[in-house]
Amino acid sequence: MISNAKLYGLVLSGGKSTRMGEDKGLIQYHDKPQREHLYELLDEVCDRTYLSIRSDQAQEIPKNYKTIIDDDHYRGPYNGLLSAHLKFPEVAWLVLACDLPMMDKEALKELIAARNSGKIASAFADAENPLPEPLSAIWEPEALKQSITYLNAGNGTCPRKFLINADVNLVFPKRKEVLLNANSRTEYQEAVLKLAP
Repeated sequence: MISNAKLYGLVLSGGKSTRMGEDKGLIQYHDKPQREHLYELLDEVCDRTYLSIRSDQAQEIPKNYKTIIDDDHYRGPYNGLLSAHLKFPEVAWLVLACDLPMMDKEALKELIAARNSGKIASAFADAENPLPEPLSAIWEPEALKQSITYLNAGNGTCPRKFLINADVNLVFPKRKEVLLNANSRTEYQEAVLKLAP
C-alpha cells in the first residue's frame, strides 16, 4: 500500500469555535487571520493548499485563497477532511486545524520528511502522551477511503479514534509547543505569551 500520492495542504477552518466564543480562524497571532497564516505555511511545502470552510464563510475569504466548501455529509472535523478527499480522492492531505498558533514551517518540514506513505497516516504526537494528532497529520488516500467505511459502520465521528486503531506513523516534533491547541480564551492567552518576543 505504498502511496506515491501528491501532497495537498488543508486548513480546517469551518468549525463553529463555540468554546473560544469567536471564529478561531480569524484570530491574529501573526498579523493576519490564523487560517490565512497556516494556509501560507502549507502553501510553501505542499503541491497545492486549500482552506476548508462552511458555505456561509465563502464571501469573507480573499480571492487568492483556494477553498473547499464542506459538503456536510459528515460530522465534526471529518466534514472538512472528507469533503476535501471526495474532491481529490487520489491525493494525500497534510491537515492542520486552524487553532494551532505555534505551528511553523520547520515543524511542517519535519512531518513531511518523516512521512511514511506505507502507513495509513503520519501524525504528530506528544512523546509524553503518544496519541496521534489527527489535525496535525498527513492522511494518505487509503486512510480517508477507510474512514468513510468506518463512519458508515457507525463507529463514531472521532478521527483520533480512527487513527488510534489504524497503522499510523507517529512523529514527535522537536518543539512540542507546535501542537498547542488554542480552543479557549485561556489557551489563547497562553499562546500569546509564548509568541511574545
